[in-house]
Amino acid sequence: MLRKQRLTHVQIIALGFFLMIITGTVLLMLPCASRSGHSAGFLTSLFTATSASCVTGLVVQDTFLHWSVFGQIVILVLIQIGGLGFMTIATFFFIFMRRRMGLRNREVLSESINVSRVGEIQGLAKKILIGAAVFELLGAAVLAIRFVPMHGPLKGLWFAVFHSISAFCNAGFDLMGGSGAYVSMTPFSGDALVTITLIVLILVGGLGFVVWADLTEKRLRARHWRLQTKVVLAATAVLVLVPAVLFFLMERSVSGAGRSTGEQILCALFNSVTPRTAGMSTVDLAALSDGSKLLTAILMFIGGCPGSTAGGVKTVTVVVALAFLIARFRGSAYVGMFGRRVPDEAVSKAFTAIGINLVLGLAGTLIITASGFGLSDAMLEAFSAIGTVGLSTGITRELGTVCRLLLILLMYCGRLGSVSFATALLEKRSRPPVTAPAEELLIG
Repeated sequence: MLRKQRLTHVQIIALGFFLMIITGTVLLMLPCASRSGHSAGFLTSLFTATSASCVTGLVVQDTFLHWSVFGQIVILVLIQIGGLGFMTIATFFFIFMRRRMGLRNREVLSESINVSRVGEIQGLAKKILIGAAVFELLGAAVLAIRFVPMHGPLKGLWFAVFHSISAFCNAGFDLMGGSGAYVSMTPFSGDALVTITLIVLILVGGLGFVVWADLTEKRLRARHWRLQTKVVLAATAVLVLVPAVLFFLMERSVSGAGRSTGEQILCALFNSVTPRTAGMSTVDLAALSDGSKLLTAILMFIGGCPGSTAGGVKTVTVVVALAFLIARFRGSAYVGMFGRRVPDEAVSKAFTAIGINLVLGLAGTLIITASGFGLSDAMLEAFSAIGTVGLSTGITRELGTVCRLLLILLMYCGRLGSVSFATALLEKRSRPPVTAPAEELLIG
């Protein structure tokens, strides 16, 4: 008799996100989800539900102008669940009902938030939920200072909550359509309160849940931090400050022309943070110089940190790959960072993630370019999707059915993690008993 095979942890997560996207699609197809009172149609609803569930932010219809309040609520719920992970939300109900999670549920949860400590996973999930609630509420309270006087109490509070959750979950959706379709946060490019609040929310959401727990437990005692925490904080600092300087220098006479120095600094900081992988923008991406567009694509490819609300190949992945190359150049016997050795398996996973994401991004660029769009626009669109960023030069709504379906697939792969997506499709329960003989190849 054939044994009934159970779904693997990765396959359960992939199926969970798929069902969430389908549910969101059905809800967004309802006439009450659109301002016009007519159904938005299957493809538009599917694209929007995928973008929200995968916390990307690419849109084919302006969120404020096209979707009703009900539709906006559906999008926000998908963002929240997609950002924290549906298994994290499921843990809330286990805790609320005072039920203990079984071992299999703990294993799936640990896989969904990229954590290896299965025994402590329920406690970590509590910290994730509490931490997310605290930061989102604080962000909403600060944003309300600006939005309530602008839009009145109810609408102002709704705007504050929506943008706080969207920024914290690195989603990129906004409700600024009243100032013009698809303008994102450009009306606030010189507003320090709004810009800095969004930057902080994006960075905190993109640090990673393990880093939160480590900093909560060990505070500022850096010697006792995990290697993960040290690498994440160091990489985040470099990836914020260095690109910010480069954006400031490259855009002074381009998109920064006519802006005050203070506004240029705010825009440069926001431009360095939002590609990893928030998707909001205070400057029209199409107006950036070619150098800034290339830098934006690189940052989108890198993304945020492992086990966070962000996408991309992740900062730690890139750091491990660079550390491996440096170790090879120096003739070192192992890859080391901060006095610790990096396991060979981590190095292998890092290069696998980089390779798969690069292939998917370039393949997407090729297909979009073949559809008649410019190379720089197509590259930004493809890498924005695979990195679950949401930045666009404006071609998303001009794409045909094939390219939209392509972006849906890339967003789905990017949220699961391209390696996890490949594993979900190809993973087998058993290994072959015999391996093929090895033979040398000439490399380089």
